[in-house]
Amino acid sequence: MAKKRPKASTDTPPVSARQKAVFDNLLKVTYEFIKGKHYKPQSKESLIDKLRIHSDHFAIFDHVLKSLHTEGKVAVAEQKYLSKSEDKPAQDIVKGLLRVHPRGFGFVVIEGSDEPDIFIPKPYINNAIDGDIVEVLINRETVSEKGPDGQVLHIIQRKRTHLIGTVTNAGGHDKAWVYAALLGSSSEAEVLLEKGQKVHYGDRLLLEVIEWGTKAKPTRLKIASVLGNVKDASQDIAVALLEHEIRNVFPEEALQEAKRHGTKVALKDIKNREDLRDVECFTIDPDTAKDYDDAISVQKDKNGYTIGIHIADVSHYVRAGSSLDKEARLRCNSTYFPGKCVPMLPSELSDNLCSLKEGVNRLTVSVFVTIDHTGAIRSSRISKTVIKSQKRFTYKLAKKVLDGSLKSKHKSTLEDMVKVCGLLKQKRKLRGSVELYMPELVVTIGPDGMPTGTEVVAYDITHQMVEEFMLLANEIVATTLSKAGKELTYRVHEEPAKESLREFAALGEAFGYKLPPEPSPHDIQKFFVSIEGEPFAQYLATCYIRSMRLACYSADNIGHYGLSLKHYCHFTSPIRRYVDIIAHRLLFEPGYDKKTVELICSDASEKERLSAKAEHSVLALKKLRLLKELSKEHKWRQFKAIVTRVKPFGIYFDVLELMLEGYLHVSELENDYFTYDERAGTLVGRHHQYIYRAGDTLTVMVKNIDFVLQSATWYLAPAASSKKKKKK
Repeated sequence: MAKKRPKASTDTPPVSARQKAVFDNLLKVTYEFIKGKHYKPQSKESLIDKLRIHSDHFAIFDHVLKSLHTEGKVAVAEQKYLSKSEDKPAQDIVKGLLRVHPRGFGFVVIEGSDEPDIFIPKPYINNAIDGDIVEVLINRETVSEKGPDGQVLHIIQRKRTHLIGTVTNAGGHDKAWVYAALLGSSSEAEVLLEKGQKVHYGDRLLLEVIEWGTKAKPTRLKIASVLGNVKDASQDIAVALLEHEIRNVFPEEALQEAKRHGTKVALKDIKNREDLRDVECFTIDPDTAKDYDDAISVQKDKNGYTIGIHIADVSHYVRAGSSLDKEARLRCNSTYFPGKCVPMLPSELSDNLCSLKEGVNRLTVSVFVTIDHTGAIRSSRISKTVIKSQKRFTYKLAKKVLDGSLKSKHKSTLEDMVKVCGLLKQKRKLRGSVELYMPELVVTIGPDGMPTGTEVVAYDITHQMVEEFMLLANEIVATTLSKAGKELTYRVHEEPAKESLREFAALGEAFGYKLPPEPSPHDIQKFFVSIEGEPFAQYLATCYIRSMRLACYSADNIGHYGLSLKHYCHFTSPIRRYVDIIAHRLLFEPGYDKKTVELICSDASEKERLSAKAEHSVLALKKLRLLKELSKEHKWRQFKAIVTRVKPFGIYFDVLELMLEGYLHVSELENDYFTYDERAGTLVGRHHQYIYRAGDTLTVMVKNIDFVLQSATWYLAPAASSKKKKKK
């Protein structure tokens, strides 16, 4: 059957009959050429050359291309024309949700498809921002094991109507300029000032978008409200909540509903529950924790141990469809900033009635697991219970008891927990799960929002045993619900691309360690054991995590690669995660249909990502504020650093005291000419033969700190060059 000829554009200007005939002929020929199977995007000039368009017909050809674009038969990207015809599969041009990384590149998630996310390099974001629905051209020539590359062709739907911006130039009487993180680090936006409006350098503004920018012109905005100056640390969190659209105020009906539950567990609610109030159990949490989701117990007998993981029964108070449930569903999780938590549930529940406080009755869901002396699971069961925690331990206090520096009647139980932890860890190691013992840098905050210092929290045995117990409970619940045939909010983690594993192996080699080209989980285990205690161990652990695909929530159980588990879900933190409440309900209530579960998983994954971005942005700014204070105390203060990446144009390093990334351009290194050895991944000085490689230690000093752009510049300490490794 003959294909219909494309109709001429109604936008074509009046022409003679001969010109009309030329137009129709060129329209048909051009359309058929662009639809061709082997056609690649080409510029107008290239099309003129390939189609041998006579110079007399250039003006008509302009109208041909305009007509094809107007009618949606072709798309234009980077001044090149490409097919949007039905003959070419939609996989060449697709629609999806753009997620932008803080470093400027992005990924597009294809709606309703199992296809891998499309990587969008920074230059091809084309003024789209995080959360936009975009049309993307997939570059089939650059498809790797990680997935295809692409470029944004068209922004179908903008997510935002407002942006947060910080004034970089107060301008004149009618306009100013701002840096808006969502627009990218290289873009400044224009703010139109109304009569009498004044702004100052560093003012943080909530801005309404008047007109989105292009490569040729900036985004134009107007002021909705002034949020104070960037010098004011007390507003850091409030600004981050607005910027990342995180809910912070509870509706009145949700607050009233929480209050109606009272402050004590009602006697009627204890009925028909397994009574564990005489069982020795306790909580172990960070110093600053207010909400205690979980308590643990261990009972030893001649055959092994019975482990009890007792989780706050939040679902008893947060009923499906209630005001509390609707608000928790919108938030999906709590968000944790230095010195402040934005909770998923009102404090009446999160800090009180659902929190497993010492010496009070609390409703729980308990997972009991019996293991033998080898760590093998012999039986498990799940029950609605009531407990009375006998002790509120912090990790530090529990460690002191285990070390013998603090007396406690719970010491023998803690010691049994350590033994159980060892058995569970051994089982996890055998199945290929990788353990990463990364210390956490906690920034302490004063009442004015200013950082007062840092504390490195070691991931000691007390942290490890709590984690092992929680992992076990999550696995048991996921397995139980899966066997029951219920649709579940699984926590899944895809297997990494082989290319990612090869890149990580190369990184390990740059630090002087030999790994197989495509390391197995067991190879990775051995590698991290071998670098334990090294100053660069945390950096490499972070790089390994980044090389993995992100864990997320899914209604389809594809397993959890990182934990080497077939069944896994989140169950143990219902005070701070909505999917955990869903898991609780599924144990004792009718299930949900798959479409509902899919929506919950999608929303929970997205809200988790936004919270992580907001948390990271505030933590990074607090570190810069602390760096500024430290530098003011001692103008010539020196910082120890470790080289993490070496590039032809410079070196990246981590400042160990603050776990803060820095960068030095080659021009900032010794007075020498440096060349890049690609094979060895090093910079080598031509004259003095100094060499920079990953893993080297540096001493650096701060040159400048910019709170507006949230960046710091550095230079080598004067004595640093004498410590460089000479070329061998």
